[in-house]
Amino acid sequence: MDNPIDIREEGGVRYLHFGTDWVQGAMRIRTPFALELAYTREMLTALLLHDGPWPRRILSIGLGAGSLAKFIYRKLPDSHHTIVEIEPRVAAIAQSCFNLPRPDSRMALEIEDGLAFMEHTTDQWDLVLLDAYDHDVKTGPFTSIDFYRTVKSRLSDQGVLSINLFNRARRYESTTSRLGYAFDDRAIHFPSTDEGNYIGLAFNGERVQSDEATLRTRAEVLKEDTGLDLRPVIARLLSAGNARHGKLDL
Repeated sequence: MDNPIDIREEGGVRYLHFGTDWVQGAMRIRTPFALELAYTREMLTALLLHDGPWPRRILSIGLGAGSLAKFIYRKLPDSHHTIVEIEPRVAAIAQSCFNLPRPDSRMALEIEDGLAFMEHTTDQWDLVLLDAYDHDVKTGPFTSIDFYRTVKSRLSDQGVLSINLFNRARRYESTTSRLGYAFDDRAIHFPSTDEGNYIGLAFNGERVQSDEATLRTRAEVLKEDTGLDLRPVIARLLSAGNARHGKLDL
């Protein structure tokens, strides 16, 4: 990455930029382990789809300001989290300016291209979080069918891929079509409350079946345990999953 990495503060929030006006991450200074941006909260919608202890193994491709990494570290203590970030400057800034903890037995930080990592890893992941954009908010090969198929092969029998589908032109049809094709039509997407973002979810292994009551119960437990309130996303999740009689079957 040759572009500058900029940090600004406004209204008690610290923002990360890659040399443009596009926000690449944010942290409210008074609550550094909270998820400030709505789309980061909604990328964890998969937490509503399985009972705990799940997920045990989490992989993130793309670090940004480290919001998801910090939340997982603080709020999901039974999980092991591996983060892959191509740009060492981003990792250094996340640690020095955005309170990212140092790697330890529960959190690994790999400075590597995400494509190469996915090709050589033999590990299986319960949850893969994909939020990888360059300075111009482009994903490049991270939305190819081949890449999605590689991710699918690395997911466990309860594996879920969660993606931030940000698109400057707000056109998602080709990306979601490739995702659905790679995952044998076991993929959904729904709009985030952050303008311009969509959240995509794709599934491997066991079918995911949940009714609305179960989703709401899990959301209440999650809020009490972690402070993360996913109740507002349930209606969008059910709609995206074409739930019949309030029941998902994915």
